[in-house]
Amino acid sequence: MADRKPIESWLTDMDGVLIHEGVPIPGADAFIKKLRESGKPFLVLTNNSMYTPRDLHARLNRMGLDVPIENIWTSALATAKFLDDQRPGGSAYVIGEAGLTTALHDIGYILTDHEPDYVVLGETRTYSFEAMTKAVRLINAGARFICTNPDETGPSTEGPLPATGAVAALITKATGKQPYFAGKPNPLMMRTGLNAIGAHSESSAMIGDRMDTDVLAGIEAGMQTFLVLTGLTLPHQVENFPYRPSKIVDSIADLVDRI
Repeated sequence: MADRKPIESWLTDMDGVLIHEGVPIPGADAFIKKLRESGKPFLVLTNNSMYTPRDLHARLNRMGLDVPIENIWTSALATAKFLDDQRPGGSAYVIGEAGLTTALHDIGYILTDHEPDYVVLGETRTYSFEAMTKAVRLINAGARFICTNPDETGPSTEGPLPATGAVAALITKATGKQPYFAGKPNPLMMRTGLNAIGAHSESSAMIGDRMDTDVLAGIEAGMQTFLVLTGLTLPHQVENFPYRPSKIVDSIADLVDRI
């Protein structure tokens, strides 16, 4: 591997890296504490668009992980940043929760079902047939189709749940229109996140538990990548992919001394 610059900033996925089903992964608290003490720029990322950074800050805090609001970056924020760059002051019909609607409100978007510029699909636990039907009709009428993330399933204590990518596939089947996904593995999410903390890809690292989103996004954004084995990707599955992380470690605890 070619020589890389020392790591001066860190991006890390949340589920499967720092927490698992609402419980901190051993070493996560030490990792966050060391990052904050170091003064190095960092972000905790999530493809889940349901929650605002304030919500996530409170949830993590209850688990003993003190992550400042400004150090949380979601696919909803990445989507809002993309739309603000593409069409400032536009309008959107939104299927999603407060994390997404708040992010769009904050950039001055009008949320409407009357001739919107975009249909924006995000994560929710209450996907309704009525809302999906409206999305299909609006897209057929000319609205552009945007999706916060391509994850087809999400975790729950009872097992996998259908997620944004699965619902997007339904809408695509009904309209023939593919969405633009703003979240991982789109490197856009990483680059906008790096810009938000004033960091540069060549001196940054991405930590994740998924080869197909976290590691791929990090590679495509030009960052060093670390795969932890506390989430979805198992050791024997790494060889199934045509790319590799910079390093594979057992858990976030193995990276505390790298800061």
